[in-house]
Amino acid sequence: MANLLTAVRLLLALPLALLILSPDARAPFAAALAMLVAIASDLTDGPVARRTGTASAFGGTFDHTTDYVFVVAGLTASVLRGDVPWILPVLVTAAFLQYTIDSYWFHGDRRLRGSRLGRYNGILYFFPVCGVILIRLGLTFLVPALAAVCWLLVVTSIVSIGERVMLVWRATRSARPSPS
Repeated sequence: MANLLTAVRLLLALPLALLILSPDARAPFAAALAMLVAIASDLTDGPVARRTGTASAFGGTFDHTTDYVFVVAGLTASVLRGDVPWILPVLVTAAFLQYTIDSYWFHGDRRLRGSRLGRYNGILYFFPVCGVILIRLGLTFLVPALAAVCWLLVVTSIVSIGERVMLVWRATRSARPSPS
């Protein structure tokens, strides 16, 4: 059941992007509905998995990957509209790839190894997409807040990527045998 909830979000990624790009006056309303369904599925899939005893490493990876695909689809559509800086989806992609590679290949874990800043960024990456939808719904006073959130996420994404690089570098240095 939890993976089904996650799959709903994955299936909404392309429609969300197309709705953000659509010039149709009804598209922002449908995009808002898609976003609400996606957020509801994201908030419920984990608790459902834990309550039903079906939480797994695969489920966690599927959830994070789906969040990534959904957010990057919305951000990319927003970039194409000129609402979001192009660097944001690029950094989200870099951070997600680093997170995955670092967790599975460097550390050899069966689960993703998160960080506090990465977790906050993962949640906040939904905000620019929501902002674009709200602005398209007529809340144009949010334009400066959208820009501020986007650039804040650019900075925090760079810091998060740098933090992971430093942790890997330190671990690599401490794992090497000392020259004697």
